Amino acid sequence: MTRIALLDYGMGNLHSAGKALEHVGAQVDITNDPKIIAQADKIVFPGVGAMRDCIQGMQASGIDQVIRDAVLNKPVLAICVGMQALLERSEENGGSDALGIFKGTVKEFPKTPHLKVPHMGWNKVHQIDSTHPMWNNIEQDARFYFVHSFYVEPENQDLVAATCDYGLPFCTAIHQENLFATQFHPEKSHTAGLQLLKNFVEWKI
Repeated sequence: MTRIALLDYGMGNLHSAGKALEHVGAQVDITNDPKIIAQADKIVFPGVGAMRDCIQGMQASGIDQVIRDAVLNKPVLAICVGMQALLERSEENGGSDALGIFKGTVKEFPKTPHLKVPHMGWNKVHQIDSTHPMWNNIEQDARFYFVHSFYVEPENQDLVAATCDYGLPFCTAIHQENLFATQFHPEKSHTAGLQLLKNFVEWKI
């Protein structure tokens, strides 16, 4: 059974993510213990809330260094603010630094009379490369569940694994080698979301 460390730094939707991962066959440890994380086969990096608070929580628990180490040697799935934290900087709170693993910025959706922010609810996700193993058995333009006011804009567009449209097209998933990250919440996305989590559990790298 695949053992997954679900990173706990005080800012993640841990209960629903843990239950969803267990549902698709994983053994889940909700933890910030470096020893348990080191023993895990794979890592899930969740996040909710404000970027500055998330980064402070990561630094206080040492999770920031865990993520830097993990992206070098383990399969990692980052979700929502976990994905945003991989970039250099966010526009949130007047600007705050993130982990800087990838070059790019987390930007705020423009405020217009026709665009409700936060982007909340179901939306179609367009896969850039449908042959990626994380998209196995997920149809093109499947609907996933979102709750966010900011979106990632990586400098390297080759990182983009999927896009979505919400008043403007935006990156909703990124990938590089052993890392995959989504702006949407797979643990809240029913059939398609559970399939994506199952694909992560089964992902051979």
